[in-house]
Amino acid sequence: MSWTLFHTEIYFMLMAGVFLALSLTPEPDSRRDFYAALALSGIGIFVALFGVGKQGDMFSGAYRVDMFSQVFKALLAMGFFLILCLCSELKSVSEQRHSEFYLLLTVCTLSMMVLVSSVHLLAIYIALELSSYSLYVLVCLRRDRDVCLPSAVKYFFVGASASAVMLLGMALLYSATNTAYLIEMVQTVPGMIGRPLVAVGLLLILAGFFFKLAIFPFHFWAPEAYYGAPNQVTAYIATASKIAAIAVLIRVVALSGGESAYLVHILVCASIVSMTIGNLTAIVQKDLKRLLAYSSIAHAGYVLIGILAMTPSGYAGAIFYALTILILKFTCFFVIIKVATDGRNPVMSDLAGLYRRSPILAMSLMLALFGLAGIPPTIGFTGKLLLFTAAIEKGFFVLVLIAMINVLISLYYYLLILKAAYLDEPQEEPPPLTVSRPVQALAAAMATIIIVAGFYPTHLIRIAQAAAGVFG
Repeated sequence: MSWTLFHTEIYFMLMAGVFLALSLTPEPDSRRDFYAALALSGIGIFVALFGVGKQGDMFSGAYRVDMFSQVFKALLAMGFFLILCLCSELKSVSEQRHSEFYLLLTVCTLSMMVLVSSVHLLAIYIALELSSYSLYVLVCLRRDRDVCLPSAVKYFFVGASASAVMLLGMALLYSATNTAYLIEMVQTVPGMIGRPLVAVGLLLILAGFFFKLAIFPFHFWAPEAYYGAPNQVTAYIATASKIAAIAVLIRVVALSGGESAYLVHILVCASIVSMTIGNLTAIVQKDLKRLLAYSSIAHAGYVLIGILAMTPSGYAGAIFYALTILILKFTCFFVIIKVATDGRNPVMSDLAGLYRRSPILAMSLMLALFGLAGIPPTIGFTGKLLLFTAAIEKGFFVLVLIAMINVLISLYYYLLILKAAYLDEPQEEPPPLTVSRPVQALAAAMATIIIVAGFYPTHLIRIAQAAAGVFG
């Protein structure tokens, strides 16, 4: 066993140790904590990128390092850094809790990195629980306890229920296969997928990951958690946690070997209902965080379209779409957090006059929303094209048609947001919007990535295909 395969996790473990030490200092210093987090997370990106391409097994085969896991670790490191870029004005969290905030965020990212490499049922369960409990506490860190506590309690109870269901599924699958290693299950499960014990066990395991990805019927927590959490935590849940959920969902679905029509029908139904409920409910939302929560539910349905194809091209489409969600959702929350600088929950009317107050933020928001709606030439269009193409190749034409109808529905409420930013005028003069040069540079960078990755996605698609090749 070579510990160099574990270097990314070791680095983030040491980073968590730094924030644990800072949390024990008698005098809190929010600026010190922020700059330390930003610098260490920036180095973490290069540490994660250095590990891309490494391969090997660790801990008696329970932990696998391959192209698939390393690509997702790089995405998680990037997402972690981007979220920390939003924490320069962390006003919704008490200054005395900033060190703990960064500690929990780092531990959550570390556990998700462990999750994407875990190929043993217990390792997957422990990593998933560690990330979940970190998020439960992060939601509770908001100053406004009347808002965050009900949301955190609901989030916890739904998560605990999903975890119990998933653990039962693991027990059923273990009893049927006599192994807890995914590598061995890949060889035995496809031939046993017709047995009710195996099919039900696999479905119950998926329930835990449906919860993380906010897929029907485990989506109820998302609007409440998004609404009650600090804005930066909401951005993290909408981006980084979704990346990890997509990764482990792909690993588990790949166990079936594409042989289970029963499993495919379940995934098709979950995809259709998630897309439809998410988009239809988002239309009536005025709170922007709740609106983006229902949008995330809809996008989880889109991701399932690629995964249920159970082909390398479908998995590659889902991996590319994970990057798409990271970029587009982060850009939306980036603008929202800069508009609501006092940490409040922004509503649609808060965007009124944004095109005058900050043209660069308004443009970034417009491009991100166009990407989420799948309008060319954004990266969102390319992501949806890859998912829909993979599904059509497997004969899911009706499913893709339903997805296209949902895309049209989503365009309506995305345009409502743009209407508020570009056409509506504020009823009262809003406070001045201070946009520093680093903020302008980040907004311009995200806008550029959205367009350039849409025009020239070839390199990113090849990386996604190489990562998906693990299941080929």
